[in-house]
Amino acid sequence: MYFHRDTDGPVDLAFTDRYGGVSGVPFDELNLAIDGDDPEPDRAENLRLLLGDFAPGDELADLRQVHGCDVVSVGGEHVERAEADGLVTARVGVVLMVRAADCVPVLLADADTGVVGAAHAGRPGLAAGVVPATVARMRDLGAREITAWVGPHVCGACYEVPADLQAEIGAVEPSSVATTSWGTPSLDLGAGVRAQLERAGVRVVDVARCTRESTDLYSYRRDGRSAGRHAGLIRRRAS
Repeated sequence: MYFHRDTDGPVDLAFTDRYGGVSGVPFDELNLAIDGDDPEPDRAENLRLLLGDFAPGDELADLRQVHGCDVVSVGGEHVERAEADGLVTARVGVVLMVRAADCVPVLLADADTGVVGAAHAGRPGLAAGVVPATVARMRDLGAREITAWVGPHVCGACYEVPADLQAEIGAVEPSSVATTSWGTPSLDLGAGVRAQLERAGVRVVDVARCTRESTDLYSYRRDGRSAGRHAGLIRRRAS
């Protein structure tokens, strides 16, 4: 069920893999997508199983991700699914979740203040600055010393793009410019995200693996419409 699970003081976080759910072929097993060809009852059961294991009784805050830079602050008791790509909260008892299948899921926490965040950074989100925007919103809530965990995503050796697109994104984030293992232009989204975090004064923990190369993870680049979604989850645990 988990590719990586960690605890940092009062904060729990995890990145899921594709195992431990009920979805059938080709989505087997723990497909966490909101939409798609996988039957809705299976996707709902996968989410129930995950939340029951990770944070039983906590409320879920997730997003309909749109590849932008909007960040939602979860403060009230009722949480609705918004169109955005970042989440932050200082609340106890709420799980922040972002989904991915090649894009970069980022989990963030200040263990001292208990402020946590989650961001989904694809190519447009990297260029728009969704990760720095999430860091800024966490600091608005009082976060000071932030650590970020960078989760699994397609690597620069596998993410081929046209040369003009590489140049466009590289003009915004030069560290994202890369070359595939077969010698063509590519983008390294993870390198771009790490550079943005470091410039923002955030400590980075890189737990990534390449989604396209790892069959225990979902990859749209590898599998197209038959790719499910894994997730990054983080919460402030009650003391």
